[in-house]
Amino acid sequence: MAKTILAVDDSSSLRQMVAFSLKAAGYLVVEAVDGQDGLEKAKLQSVDLVLTDQNMPRMDGLTLIKHLRTLPTYEKTPILMLTTESSDEMKNKGRAAGANGWLVKPFDPQRLIEVVKKVIG
Repeated sequence: MAKTILAVDDSSSLRQMVAFSLKAAGYLVVEAVDGQDGLEKAKLQSVDLVLTDQNMPRMDGLTLIKHLRTLPTYEKTPILMLTTESSDEMKNKGRAAGANGWLVKPFDPQRLIEVVKKVIG
């Protein structure tokens, strides 16, 4: 059974590129337009991995991660940040919130797939 990934980003073009890359590698993809939408979709459907941007309207990525980590279903689900933010300070905030990894935009589709396979198979 294919693994499902929740891709959360306010950029529709980036979501489409991420979804295209992940689907081509055999994953199912649920798309969310921001952190609030991502949280709502995560509550409706369990996913195997969450891939989230940081800077989004309504709810940013760190807040999304903090909310997800309070839910029993997502206590141990891998969460990767895919963002333009690359400072050590922001990465430390991500780790503190519960992020398992960090990818910097613009992303390399091949690298994204490698990281996703490493994390969830």
